Formats: sequence, C-alpha cells, structure tokens
Amino acid sequence: MPLLIDGYNLLHATDIFGEGSGPGSFQRSREALLAFLARSLNDAERPHTTVVFDAAEAPAGLPASCVVDGLTVLYARDYPDADTMIEELVEDHPAPRGLLVVSSDHRIQRAARRRGAKHIDSDRWYSRLWQRRIELRRQQQKSVPEKPVGRLSAAEIEYWVEQFDGDDLPGLTERKRVSPDMPPETMENPFPPGYADDLFESEEGL
Repeated sequence: MPLLIDGYNLLHATDIFGEGSGPGSFQRSREALLAFLARSLNDAERPHTTVVFDAAEAPAGLPASCVVDGLTVLYARDYPDADTMIEELVEDHPAPRGLLVVSSDHRIQRAARRRGAKHIDSDRWYSRLWQRRIELRRQQQKSVPEKPVGRLSAAEIEYWVEQFDGDDLPGLTERKRVSPDMPPETMENPFPPGYADDLFESEEGL
C-alpha cells in the first residue's frame, strides 16, 4: 500500500531531533527521521513511500524532490505549505482507495476522506511501526524486553535503539536513558503486510 507521510507532523510526533541547534538543525532532524523510516520500512514499502516537508527550512540548493534510501522526499517549494502539496497529491492520486496518509492534521485527513483514502494519526502510526520492529525481532528469536507503546521521547528512542543491537539512528541528541518500566498498551495486529485495510480506520467528525 502506498504511503504519503506529512514529514514535519510525523517528526514532531516522534521527538526525533538532530544534534545541536541553529543552522542545519532542521536538516539533521529530517535526516534522522528519514534514516529511521528507511530502517523500519521493508524493501517493498520504501519505493511506494513519499515524505513531504515544508520548504521554508529546506537547505539552499536542495532539489524539490529527491530519493533517500528508496524513499521519495518532496519539499513544497511552489506551495504555501506542505499541507497544500499533500492535498494536491491526494487529489491527483490515481488509486486513492489504496493510499494511506500519515498525518494528525485534520485538514489533510479531510482531504484523504474526500478521495476515499485511508488516514492515521502520526503518533499512532509511529507506535505501530515500532511494534512491528519488535515483532520482527521476536520472530528472529532475539531477546527483546517488553517496550511501552505510545509517543516516545528522544531518550526512550535511544534506549530502544540500544536494545536493537546498535541499530542506531544518526543525529539523535544524547540524553539520559530512561527505564522502559511503564504500562504497555494493547496493540491490534502488529502492522503485518496488508496492515492498512484492517488497522487504520478513518475517524469521522474531524
């Protein structure tokens, strides 16, 4: 199933941020997010995934579109904002009923519903992506401790990256690790192939 991701919306839902502040910090955060997505999506999903960012903080000279580790990355250079570009992409999609839009923005979700596309909040999708990573590790018969699901802080991300045998994310700010000792949330179907048809339900009345 093709994925259309609201880049900054997902970035803020994940708390993945690059090191330091000032010039270049947004670019480092984008790179950290894209690295996480490239590691978390499988070979079949990456070529059908598009991530859209606002162009306001895009580095000078960066093309309007590029491919990063198999992911298509778009910067909304000729649009007022990324939301407008995403709306247009949804409107022009040749098979919207097979599209999953990842964004917590109600404007984007309404655009998805108008075309019959599925949508899901960024934090919810991110949690399920982590849950799938855990299930894949379990299938490989590796010992992985119980991980809480829900919105993760940068410190929690660092903790879980360490549990994944050094499968780290570049650019994460160093923070004190936290204990994973918090109540788990029950998850439905840990994001297997064909996940979207029964996992992601459009919420009415937004």
